[in-house]
Amino acid sequence: MGKYCYLEFSFLNNFRPGVFGIVKRSLLCALLFIASAGINAQGGDAFTIKSIYDKALTEGECYDWLRHLCKEVGPRLAGSPAAEAAVVSMQRLMDTLGFDTVYLQPCMVPCWDRGAPATGRIINNAVVGTEPLRVISLGNTVGTGPDGITGSLVEVFSLQEVEDLGRAGVAGKIVFFNRPMDPTQLRTFNAYGGAVDQRANGHVVAARFGAKGVLVRSMTTGLDDVPHTGAVAPAEEGMVIPALSVSTNDAETISRLLRQGEVRVHLQTNGRFLAPVPSFNVIGEVRGSTHPEEIVLVGGHLDSWDVGEGAHDDGAGIVHALQVLPLWRKIGHRPRRTFRCVLFMNEENGLAGGRAYWEASNAKKEFHLAALESDSGGFTPRGFSAQGRDDVFTSDYRKVNDWLPLLEPYGLTFFTGGSGADISGLKSQGGLLIGFRPDSQRYFDFHHTANDVFENVNKRELELGAAAITSLLYLIDKHGLR
Repeated sequence: MGKYCYLEFSFLNNFRPGVFGIVKRSLLCALLFIASAGINAQGGDAFTIKSIYDKALTEGECYDWLRHLCKEVGPRLAGSPAAEAAVVSMQRLMDTLGFDTVYLQPCMVPCWDRGAPATGRIINNAVVGTEPLRVISLGNTVGTGPDGITGSLVEVFSLQEVEDLGRAGVAGKIVFFNRPMDPTQLRTFNAYGGAVDQRANGHVVAARFGAKGVLVRSMTTGLDDVPHTGAVAPAEEGMVIPALSVSTNDAETISRLLRQGEVRVHLQTNGRFLAPVPSFNVIGEVRGSTHPEEIVLVGGHLDSWDVGEGAHDDGAGIVHALQVLPLWRKIGHRPRRTFRCVLFMNEENGLAGGRAYWEASNAKKEFHLAALESDSGGFTPRGFSAQGRDDVFTSDYRKVNDWLPLLEPYGLTFFTGGSGADISGLKSQGGLLIGFRPDSQRYFDFHHTANDVFENVNKRELELGAAAITSLLYLIDKHGLR
């Protein structure tokens, strides 16, 4: 700034005396003062963001909190005793972090029990004989009963193919959905979105045409021996069939064998629904000092699947959210807007916590200026995606883009797109909905699997994510979006 100020004032000195020169010099001095104030403000924010990163990387607690959540609480399927233990544990933790109030928000959640692990095998095949398959029950699926089901596989790559085959091609068979995630998608969540309909809705479509079950290729970009679970959509009444996922390596084997002839499999699974049970979102709040009517929210989902430990999905998001207020306190920042940290329950197989939160918020006519969800793992931060109501999105998004020079040195950028399932119902309030986006290349190696454990989260990457989220929310809280 000094160099440019010197040049500008040298230029001013060349004006000849006179009223016009004095006015012009006064105008330029005023403009320079405004520009200097803006640069100084950005410089102050840059210093604060550096302090946030320094504190996160040297004094952050999120990695220890994640260890506790994964190792002492464990997998947290909604409706399970472990999920309720997580509620109690996180409420106690939040009570120590400096919130003005910490409270529980009730919601009714489904209670699905996986039962004994599923089993599968290729039987009496002309090429390989009888071979075991690495399979897992998909979430919310029904059981086969103790005797299991046996049938010939019919391979398809889309829901439309099932409809095209019709009852003549599907009835009495097990439909094998084998569309891989698109490897050309650089952002793997886009590839996931392009393939996951077969997992979510394949059993619904197959049942309409008389299939006795479905076997779905795991949702991962890699070839491995680990089957991935995940939720299936509610089935139509009277058309309930079991749904299992198979590892990608076994999916490749099955596809190869089908090109040589018939493949018959035996599948057995034990899933069942119990009665819904009460549960809770865990919420911490600090009332804003200047604009308490504007809410800035950060959150993740507290539940996880019952395999693995829910470390990346979404233990990382939980501890990211918890870390924001302690980092603000370490740098002396008091929220100007009402700040909420929300740990949502039942994102994985029902979204009950998200619905309970936004329905209550809308009923109170609250206004969320910004809501950010971390639900993409604990990997190296790459930036943030954002969405919002059409009439306000452009102006809000322009504002956050003005902060790019402050965040780009940390490898962060902004792009349009989704935010998070738990905050999606807040869109009608007219605020900005934001999704934290770390590097996604390894996420689906762990997503919904037994490998999603604490040991597979890198401490430094997790802390960098907390710093990135804290920095963006600091800018929103300090400057607003309007």
